[in-house]
Amino acid sequence: MEKEVNMGMENTGEDFAKMLEEHENKRSESRVIDGVIVEIQDNERVLVDVGEKQEGILNIKEIQDSEGNLLYQPGDTIKVMVSGYRNERPIISHKKAIAKEKVKSFIEANKDNLENMVIEGRIVGKNRGGYIVENDEGVQFFLPNSQSFFKNKPDTGRRVSAKILKIGENNDSIVISRKKFIQELAQKRKEIIDELMQEDKVVEGTVKKITNYGMFVEVAPGVEGLVHYNEISYKGPVNPAKYFNEGDKVNVKAINYESDKNRLSLSIKATQPDPWEEIKGELEPGDVINVTISNIEPYGAFVDLGNDIEGLLHISEMTWEKKPKHPSEYVKEGEQIDVEVTEIDIENRKLRVSLKNLLPKPFEEFLQNYKEGDVVEGEITSLTDFGAFVKIGAIEGLLHNQDLGWEKGLKAKDLFNVGDTTQVKIARIDREKERVSLDRKSLQESPLEKFAKTHKVGDVVKGTVRDIKDFGVFIQLEDGVDALVRNEDLAPLKKEELNKGDEIEGVISYLDTQNNRLRVSVRRLQKMKEKEALREINQEESTTLGDIIKEKLDRQG
Repeated sequence: MEKEVNMGMENTGEDFAKMLEEHENKRSESRVIDGVIVEIQDNERVLVDVGEKQEGILNIKEIQDSEGNLLYQPGDTIKVMVSGYRNERPIISHKKAIAKEKVKSFIEANKDNLENMVIEGRIVGKNRGGYIVENDEGVQFFLPNSQSFFKNKPDTGRRVSAKILKIGENNDSIVISRKKFIQELAQKRKEIIDELMQEDKVVEGTVKKITNYGMFVEVAPGVEGLVHYNEISYKGPVNPAKYFNEGDKVNVKAINYESDKNRLSLSIKATQPDPWEEIKGELEPGDVINVTISNIEPYGAFVDLGNDIEGLLHISEMTWEKKPKHPSEYVKEGEQIDVEVTEIDIENRKLRVSLKNLLPKPFEEFLQNYKEGDVVEGEITSLTDFGAFVKIGAIEGLLHNQDLGWEKGLKAKDLFNVGDTTQVKIARIDREKERVSLDRKSLQESPLEKFAKTHKVGDVVKGTVRDIKDFGVFIQLEDGVDALVRNEDLAPLKKEELNKGDEIEGVISYLDTQNNRLRVSVRRLQKMKEKEALREINQEESTTLGDIIKEKLDRQG
């Protein structure tokens, strides 16, 4: 009997110990229970009865909305989480209880897909062990430091993506891993890229970002590649912003992957037939094609053949003008024109075209309308040290300084300004070199022509020595007229004894106003003087002999 009693006491002790252990475990574990609001003190503390010796205390903010209004009143039952004890008073939280309930509901709603889920949320709190991450539905997750994979400690509010690592034993907590998410993403990215590179297939992507050097296209979640501006079109480098907007869907093909830099290169043009191959053998220099002006630059314009091929129409091929204006003076963007193919290089993808080759050649047009000897009015287009260029019709002719006028030392720069008009004569047309020489001097009355109105061959003139040459001496007569005294016409003067400024008298021996030539002969004047002297002598001798005969006859008579 005593033995039985003792055994009973032993069992009672074991049950008590077990009960005590269970009670202590419950007190040490966090648990969500119902509590009753007993009192609200001084609008600061809320006393909640949770079935313990002492009430738990809540901060009043836990039962207020965002505007400070109370959500509960004394006597109301609310969910609280008991997370421990301090001086036998339970530590409680209504918000943590709500958070626990949200976690349980989240786990229940997604229990079949928890392993594959990606959690998107923002950091709302920190502790020594890691970070509290809350999604847009208010569900909170725990991100341990070891699973955060942050280079630098993030601030509260930063958004993160993570995978679920572990579910708490009581389904009231979820541990997430950003490290696992990034590693899986990297592995998935590698698999996708390997597939793209091996199969060389075309995939649809979304334009995520446009830059001045290309655009980034997402081909799979978290997998982006760069489409360089050279890889957008067969036209060559193009501005992506001109053709695409962020969010556009585009077909791309992977063309390169640098694993060490984790850099994926994509191409849009590689998904399309190569237009250069299509025109191979179909287009040759000399062919005339219709194109559209796609872009105008200071040095020319780019023309679109309509099949993603662009050619260059250089400014020098737009007009026959020697000094062309800006390309926009000759063509307009969007304009359709006919051009001639001048160069095509399929291998290097170069095409050059010409517009001026299809326009009338200015020199040929000039020949149809003008001839040597024509007197025309032209515009001064440029001035040089040696003369001026004058526009006649569609070409420019040269008016040399020496052909400006009869006045010595004339220079076009001193006489004209660009844009002035002047009357000229077409003096010479060089068809082979396509050059035109102009003359203005011949349209003016020359000093010799004025001189010829009052002088003729045989007149005696005087002049001063201006220049001495091997072939004779130039003398200056009145009104600035020059005359040549040839060596053979100098006698009896001796050239070696003459100096500039000496006065010479002679007779006009040759006068040609058409070719502006005037010659004076001292020798002829000398002969004329000798003849005149002889005539006078003869006249005197004749008079004396007559007187003698008359006198004899008178005597005889």
